[in-house]
Amino acid sequence: MQKTLKKLFILSALALSASVISTSAISATSYANDGVITDESRNRTIPINIALPSNNAKCTEQVKCPVAFINAGYGISHNKYTFASNAFNQRGYLTVAVAHELKSDPYLNREQPYLTTRMENWHRGVVTLKFLVNELSSKYPAYDFTKLTLFGHSNGGDISALYGSIYPNEVSTIITLDHRRMLIPRNKNIRVLTLRGSDYPADADVLLNDSELNKFPVTQIIIEKSRHNDMYDGGPKWLVDRMSKEVERFLDSKS
Repeated sequence: MQKTLKKLFILSALALSASVISTSAISATSYANDGVITDESRNRTIPINIALPSNNAKCTEQVKCPVAFINAGYGISHNKYTFASNAFNQRGYLTVAVAHELKSDPYLNREQPYLTTRMENWHRGVVTLKFLVNELSSKYPAYDFTKLTLFGHSNGGDISALYGSIYPNEVSTIITLDHRRMLIPRNKNIRVLTLRGSDYPADADVLLNDSELNKFPVTQIIIEKSRHNDMYDGGPKWLVDRMSKEVERFLDSKS
């Protein structure tokens, strides 16, 4: 029953995303390293922060460097995950930190079941990411927007997981910080690291069971004494340091 519900949910999300994206005229007004892109088809401004690699990486159209999108937790600034962007930038990644929530958006739904009640929020995030991929790939031709790394905390992790489920051929890696609602993609071609807080459990089937962990390239790490709401730059130093080390270790282990 759970597998059937999951399939129906993903199929409905895919159909909705395809419908919206296929009719969207991709257009932007302006953006900078720390600025705003406007998706005119949705009349939506998207605050972003773009950071280039910090290690003098030689990125060319022939040998492209990787791209990571950073998706903030609900209510947290997209600029509050510098420990992650630094880890990516030092390893040759272009990073795009995205603010998914605007003041004009509906509040995040607090009613169960979240796989349906939060669909609007997650789907909007997926459409935003798809817009940014299409827009920025032409502006940054020396970077590979066809095999993305998606990083997300909490609700930003849910958006990342949904994007990976809808567009599996466009995602190589997903890293989440204690996302708890959207199921991790079970895909042998997507490497996943999820760092788990110790104060709240994930919803049913979000995480992989022991049998699934033997089949898919997913690493699940519980950080003892960590809190869900502390998993960003503003958390305690020991936690930020631990998250940095786990992310760096995971990136460096990439085969």
